[in-house]
Amino acid sequence: MTSDSENDDRSRFARAVFPDGEEPDPRFTLANERTFLAWTRTSLAFLAGGIAFEAFPIEGFDPTLRTGIAVFIIAVGMLIAAGAAGRWMHVERAMRNGRPLPVPAIVPLLSLSALIAAAAVLVLFFTGEGT
Repeated sequence: MTSDSENDDRSRFARAVFPDGEEPDPRFTLANERTFLAWTRTSLAFLAGGIAFEAFPIEGFDPTLRTGIAVFIIAVGMLIAAGAAGRWMHVERAMRNGRPLPVPAIVPLLSLSALIAAAAVLVLFFTGEGT
C-alpha cells in the first residue's frame, strides 16, 4: 500500500484509477503502455481494412454482403480498441497489487475474427458470389 505522501505526488486521475497498491517499476508500466499502443494499431488496421473493403467495390460482389463484412471488420476493430484499454488497466492494477497478470482475452477474439472475415471472403470468391 502506498503512503499518503506518495499518493499526494500522483494526479487526482491516477489516484482515482489506481487507488491502491504500489508503484510498479516504470519499465513494466511503459512496456504495458507499448502493448496497449500495439493493440491500438491493430484496431486501427481493422478499421482501415473495413473502410477499404466497403470503399472499393469488387465487381459482382453483392453490395449488402460487402457492407456486412465491412461492418463486421470495423466492429472487431472497435472491440479490440475497447479490449486494449481494459487490458491495460487490468495489467496495471495487477502489477500494482502483486497479482498474476490477466489472460489476454483479446487474443482469441482477434484470431477468431480474422479467421471468420478471411473465411467469409474466401467462400465468396470460391463460390462465385464475389466475382
